Amino acid sequence: MLSHYRLVEKIGEGGMGVVWKAVDTKLDREVAIKILPDAFSQDPTRLGRFKREAKAVAALNHPNIVTIHSVEDAENVHFITMELVQGQPLKALIPTTGMTLTRFLNIAVPLVEAISAAHQKGITHRDLKPDNIMVGDDGSLRVLDFGLARLRRDTPAPDTTTLSQQTLTQEGHILGTVPYMSPEQVQGKTVDHRTDIFALGIIFYEMLSGQRPFQGATSVDLMSSILKDTPSSVTDIRPDLPGQAGRLVARCLEKAAIARFQATVDLGHELEGLKKESEKESIPSIAVLPLVNMSADPEQEYFCDGIAEDIINGLTQLAGMRVAARTSAFAFKGKKDDMREIGKKLDVDTLLEGSVRKVGNRIRVTAQLINVADGYHLWSERYDRKLTDVFAIQDEIAMNIVRALEVELTDKEKRAMEKVSTRNVEAYDFYLRGRQFFYMGRQRTFMHAIEMFERAAQKDPDYALAYAGMADCYSWLYMYHQKDRAILDQSLKASQRSLELDPELAEAHAARGLAVSLDEQYAEAERAFEQAIHLNPRLFEAYYFYGRYFYGRNCRDQSKWERAAELFEKAAEVRPEDYQAACFLASALGATNRKADSDAAYCEALKRVQKHLEFNPDDARALYMRAHALMSLGEREQAFEWAQRALSIDPEDSLVLYNVACIYSIARNVDEGIRYLEKSVDAGFAFRHGIENDIDFESIRDHPRYQALIKRLE
Repeated sequence: MLSHYRLVEKIGEGGMGVVWKAVDTKLDREVAIKILPDAFSQDPTRLGRFKREAKAVAALNHPNIVTIHSVEDAENVHFITMELVQGQPLKALIPTTGMTLTRFLNIAVPLVEAISAAHQKGITHRDLKPDNIMVGDDGSLRVLDFGLARLRRDTPAPDTTTLSQQTLTQEGHILGTVPYMSPEQVQGKTVDHRTDIFALGIIFYEMLSGQRPFQGATSVDLMSSILKDTPSSVTDIRPDLPGQAGRLVARCLEKAAIARFQATVDLGHELEGLKKESEKESIPSIAVLPLVNMSADPEQEYFCDGIAEDIINGLTQLAGMRVAARTSAFAFKGKKDDMREIGKKLDVDTLLEGSVRKVGNRIRVTAQLINVADGYHLWSERYDRKLTDVFAIQDEIAMNIVRALEVELTDKEKRAMEKVSTRNVEAYDFYLRGRQFFYMGRQRTFMHAIEMFERAAQKDPDYALAYAGMADCYSWLYMYHQKDRAILDQSLKASQRSLELDPELAEAHAARGLAVSLDEQYAEAERAFEQAIHLNPRLFEAYYFYGRYFYGRNCRDQSKWERAAELFEKAAEVRPEDYQAACFLASALGATNRKADSDAAYCEALKRVQKHLEFNPDDARALYMRAHALMSLGEREQAFEWAQRALSIDPEDSLVLYNVACIYSIARNVDEGIRYLEKSVDAGFAFRHGIENDIDFESIRDHPRYQALIKRLE
């Protein structure tokens, strides 16, 4: 007995004390008791450190950190009572060949969340090791033993920047467990929270490879290895692991603290990204390549592309499947690349390829589903039908893909895939032409698209998608090219007609939301966007248009930026290849003063832009958005270079000029920023609210020429 605690069995022992399983006889509950050794009780320094552990952990209310009940002393014995965690130490769970990536992430993510919570309270652990991490029988995780934890001497506000500048141990004192020490610990130098990041790197290395990165027969040899050796990458030991895992661990293990992750919250973001990628790979993935035109008429290309696009659109609505974006897949149009190489470049498991031959009122479609891993066909079919059967053919191809990849459909997904917007082949033909022009994204191509959508509606007056397409074209024209009330009225009229024809069409609600937002009918806009998301949670445009709505509302309202960030994050999730939503997400996060999150988002956006440019090197929008991301990350010279490349491709386009103005304004080059903004307005950019609320123009907002532009657009 110790006071009113009955000691049941010893469950652990270390340099800072013995841990017992015990029963609190007053409350009739099991607890863990940590008792300081007698020799330590007489040492004020050690006793103070022991009590500091309790104080540090008690200040942390986190589900992944052990809960402290009390600090007590009885019969000249000092002890802490804490929750009794059922389970095993992480050390006992690491296989000799390393954990699976999924198992690793299920432990690593909550572990970093726990350490991040401690760091934000000004606490560093300094003795992280697998023995101090308990994994419960139910999969829960607890970080134990803050016996070497050191509190910051300043206020406990969660400020990792301040924390990194504080001394957390005295020079010349080596504390910790040697195999998991950082170089600065080994040398007895001052340490901060980044020493925990190094320890996490060692733990991660061991979890993934089954061995520690630094080896030595003696403590001296081990310390020498920590200071001098560069371990092999975990991906060299485990080639099955993604490269991102190897890079993440290597960055944690940088010898210089300044080269590591500078905050555990940044490490956590990287782990979350790795987790999302691994989850993405666990579901079937496909790219639908443009179908080859086997018809005598080369102008039938749009028809072949349209069939492929409709199959993409149908599959994209399925939560259990990842579908490569149209822009990425269509970059391989007309190329003779090996199918396995295309699959690797698009990061998918399967490819759909095929051809279309259209003669009179007959159509022949061939389709093959190919396994990227070995190049073999999983399924193939040829359809010889009447032209009016083209819609049924698309449905059959999509359903055959679903069956071949063993994707389970919800009732809602089944209904969505079976739904046909029109049975009129001529109307469908014009709609496909209009969509092709819309994707080109220029003022004149919007006008051509409107003409095609109108002709589609003439052939089938009940074709709701055609009216939604018209509305989107008019909206983009009004925003960026012609500030004419008549154009906005056309958008409002077309979107309303689309809704009347099909109230269950998500695209119609998204188009309506965009149109009425431009008319400053904000309450109706939000209702329309919310309904679009409800009807089709996988519709990119619903999230993207909605995010743009909040993005341009009020540059001083933080809540608007927060909501915009949420929506752009969702848009980026439903269309993983899209770079535009990723760029806007980073900008919105920056507007909420979350710099670390914003920088991480810009880095992700740059990856997406780079991948897009590999397939579309002359896309001016991708070029200037890359420039914007680089400038936001402080890479001025590179940003200017990419901005000029965008200008060289389309020097008269109002949107190109506008975004180049943003880049120079961020750089605080006032003269060039205003000059390009004036050129943009001269070229037709007329979205006054966008200019007024764009945070990129902070450096030029008070300039008389900027003010004159705003008056000109009123």
